[in-house]
Amino acid sequence: MDDKKLLRYSMQLSMLKQLLSKKLINENEYQIILKRLMKDYGIISNITA
Repeated sequence: MDDKKLLRYSMQLSMLKQLLSKKLINENEYQIILKRLMKDYGIISNITA
């Protein structure tokens, strides 16, 4: 994965976590979006879990 793609993934993951922490999305929605991000960016394992 190139640096730009990794940076975009990291930024989107950070924003997703903010939505969850501010209770703008629930845990189920978080997991669905996280799985989609991981698929889109080719991430195999979630080391933040």
